[in-house]
Amino acid sequence: MSNTATSTAPVTRDVTAIGAVIVTILIWASAFPAIRAGLKDFGPIELGVLRFAIAGVPAALYLLITRPGWPRGAEIWRILIGGIFFVALYTVLLNIGEQTVSAGAAAFIINVNPIITAIFAMLLLNETFSRWAWAGTAVSFAGIGFIAFGEGEGLALNLGALFVFGAALCNTVTTIAQKPLFKTHKPVTVAAWNIVIGALILAPAMPDAIAQVPQASTEAILSVIYLGIGPSMIAYASYSIMLSKFPASRASNFLYSVPPISTLLGFLWLGEVPGIVAIVGGAMALAGVVMVNLAK
Repeated sequence: MSNTATSTAPVTRDVTAIGAVIVTILIWASAFPAIRAGLKDFGPIELGVLRFAIAGVPAALYLLITRPGWPRGAEIWRILIGGIFFVALYTVLLNIGEQTVSAGAAAFIINVNPIITAIFAMLLLNETFSRWAWAGTAVSFAGIGFIAFGEGEGLALNLGALFVFGAALCNTVTTIAQKPLFKTHKPVTVAAWNIVIGALILAPAMPDAIAQVPQASTEAILSVIYLGIGPSMIAYASYSIMLSKFPASRASNFLYSVPPISTLLGFLWLGEVPGIVAIVGGAMALAGVVMVNLAK
């Protein structure tokens, strides 16, 4: 089986690229309420290890069956970055942060990622980002701010906020470091390596995680299972496909669609009713994404 990534041009008519965007946004949006449900009965690290233990088994089987070959040379550290930062650190930092930071505030903080990614993509990957695209990014970021303040709790910047910000930086580091991998590796292969390495790093916490299972509610256990299958196994693969199809700055900008969709899912799943300000913010976030993708 060839291990060469698909060409990045042209993406506007690429059904795979569009499908990857839709799947990533919908599933990662659902991750936020699922994490909150799981944290009711599991610790932040324990939730992470169970989540990626579930995702790690099929990821490892995929690598065994397809045998894509071991990463070589500079590819090794890029693969390790994904497992360490995008899986282990990102998951633990976000889970810890969501214990004390409201969902809207967490979404606001995590979404500094597209801005930082765009800057580093211009500096390190020679990508271009037009003024219109920057304007769209500003509109989206402002919209996320409306969502945060629309919760009625304000934007409390406590210690938990620093953990969420750290998770955002983990995402940025991985996006920039792994973008070159897609010239020679399939996106699903990269995602599988990330998941397996991250699961192994989190594995020492497995005994504590297993000990918490008997006391956990059915809702929390189902949330863990869903996080392992959906936001971990499926969405990590679809995001890798996104990153292989789009410039890093544009791929990360699509994630501004996650908070408004997450707000909607929070209403449907947890009964969290958004205010008018949050609804306006969601519309702004989506409008900004459209602006970026219309930019030349």
